[in-house]
Parts: sequence; C-alpha cells; structure tokens
Amino acid sequence: MAKVMTMAEAVERFVPDGAAVAIGTALEHAIPFAAGHELIRQGRRDLTLIGPISDALFDQLIGAGCVTGVRAAWIGNVSEGLGHCYRRATELGEPHRLEVSDHSNFSISLALWAAAWNSPYLPTRTLLGSDLPSTSSDLEVADGHVRVMPVRPDVAVIHVQRADAEGRAHMWGPLGITEEAGLAAERVIVCCEELVPAEVVLSDPNRVLLPEIKVAAVVSEPGGTHPAPLSGFWKRDSAAYRAYAGRSRDPEGFRDWLKEWVLDLPDRRAYLQRLDLDAIRVRRHRLSVPVDYGDE
Repeated sequence: MAKVMTMAEAVERFVPDGAAVAIGTALEHAIPFAAGHELIRQGRRDLTLIGPISDALFDQLIGAGCVTGVRAAWIGNVSEGLGHCYRRATELGEPHRLEVSDHSNFSISLALWAAAWNSPYLPTRTLLGSDLPSTSSDLEVADGHVRVMPVRPDVAVIHVQRADAEGRAHMWGPLGITEEAGLAAERVIVCCEELVPAEVVLSDPNRVLLPEIKVAAVVSEPGGTHPAPLSGFWKRDSAAYRAYAGRSRDPEGFRDWLKEWVLDLPDRRAYLQRLDLDAIRVRRHRLSVPVDYGDE
C-alpha cells in the first residue's frame, strides 16, 4: 500500500545506491527535477538512468557523480543542445565513465513493455539499418528484425498533476513512456502537484495511470517539475535551461550551479522561493469537457 512521504523519505527508502531508475519518462513534460535533486543531495551513487529524452535532468545527475550507466534515447539540454556533463563523462570519464546502451524513443518503450509483460523480447524492424544494435546490449539483430530485450527499472519516479494517498494518479498532457515505465518497474514513486481525496481520482477512473499496488510512495511536491512544463500548472522555463547550459559548459561552472541550486538548498520549497513563479505559472486554462460514467 502506498504511503504519503516527503521527497527525502521516499528517496532514502526506495532509491538505494546501484538502483536502475526510470525518470523523466514524459519526454520534455513533467520531468521530476525535484526528485533528481534529492538524489543528488543524498549522494546516491552507481545509478543506471532509464528514459527517453529527459532534458537536462540526466545531465545534472551525471555531473553530480550519481550515475555510472544510462539506457536512453538522448541526453542533453533540449532547447540548448548539448549536455555538457554527459559529454565530459563519455569523452573524458569525468566525473565517472558511463556504460551507455543506446536506444530510440520507440525501442526504450518496447524494452519497458517487454519487462512489464514478462516477455523475453519484443521484435521491431524500425532499427534495421541503424547502428543502434551495435551500441546497445539491449538490442539484438536476428531473423530479419531487431529483438528488444526487457529493461526492468528498480524504481520509476514520475510527476503527475494529482494523486490520492493510495497512489492512484491522474496525469494528462504528454505521457511519453510513463505508463510502460511504471508497469515495468518493481516500484513507483509518484510525485504530485495536488494530493487529493480518493473520491476525486475515482470520479474519473479511466484516467488512473497505474495500479496503486505498484506505488510505494506518494510525495506532494508542488512545482517539482521546474524548469520542465506541466500541463495546467507550469510553463517551460526556457531561461533556466539557458542559464544552466551556460554555467555547465565547464566543470567549475557546473559545480557552482550545483551548489547554488541543489546542494545549498534543503528542499524544493527553498528552491521555489528563489523563482518568479508568477512568470511561469499557467494562466490561460483550457479545461476538458466533463465525461458521464452513469450506467443506470
């Protein structure tokens, strides 16, 4: 049964050193930066990161020395291009060498579905002719197709718009590969903007993202995706990504950024106090039309 915890409690309990962590699974949307920063504060080491395009979060975790392996489609800083920490790690071994298993956005989704379905592999032809199978231990060419081997995270960390205390979560907007990551993982940490009564979530059961039995912890963490956007709540803070790109270009600049924005701050609340939240808050709302579940 899920339990409401602080971010620090959830990370301490459910993300040990050496864990395989799926995080940032909704592409550029709903990236749980608050959870990633807590992993850094707690000094996690030897993590393997799993995801599609996780914007700058992977880069930050790599630069902080938390990561020794990645299974991902792309690592960088989407609007600004390169992930400088990732590049230093792969080219120079700073601060650690990385074991990299390359994927496309589609193949990492298939790898997670294979794990969720307990399949030995899932076949695809989409990667034929590319060099990805030669750069990933998860991909094997056989019989005219590519076998995508299962990838099972120890934990998936996701951020949603609302959840109840049992772990039933509603998420809307771009989902990326969040559903398959949650189903493939041994356990899930759900971070949410709003912690709501169960009847709110159960009023729209088709939107419940994952079975609550998969959820180990629920964390109420408003603003936990900054600088990534979250539909209905936060716009993308492009200026923050731009500033990070400039400061992380060299190791000393990255260390200064990390100290200022992560290590010297006790939690996400202190982080948010340094932002102009009104500038990135969503103001033009586009509400969906209500649905009717009546059956009598």
